[in-house]
Amino acid sequence: MNILTILEIIAAAGAGLTAGIFYAFSTFVMAAFARLPAEQGIAAMNSINVAVINPWFMAVFMGTPVLCVIIAIMVVLRWSEPGTLLVLAAAGIYIVGSFGVSMFFNVPLNDALAATTPTSSEGAALWARYLTDWTWWNHVRTALPLLAMLLFIMGLIQQSRAMPG
Repeated sequence: MNILTILEIIAAAGAGLTAGIFYAFSTFVMAAFARLPAEQGIAAMNSINVAVINPWFMAVFMGTPVLCVIIAIMVVLRWSEPGTLLVLAAAGIYIVGSFGVSMFFNVPLNDALAATTPTSSEGAALWARYLTDWTWWNHVRTALPLLAMLLFIMGLIQQSRAMPG
């Protein structure tokens, strides 16, 4: 097994883990928070946004896009090999769909939520918008890493079929 294959397997696992985390928020965490009074929902989400900054999550969240950049460079240098287009697409989709969406949409919403006064009418209005907007973007960043994982796997399958022996 070569280094590219190992990196692709790790990236597929990272994409799957990321999609799974986001999937939990899309399917039940945000719905549970929506049942809480705004003040409590804001406090719970703000607490998660602080707790998520830990080595275990950040290794996957920040490490997978770095791997994707490395993989993209490596596969471009091997352009004629089977699976290259699938793996390149997986890397790009992951970077844009997980890291990009998070940085441009979810994190700014998190920052706005952290800056609001939970007991104010503005806080309650922000929370109502947050639940809709943040969750919609979270659906996007659930689907795209899942797609990236599947494309990594399909690329690995194409590569394995082309191997001699």
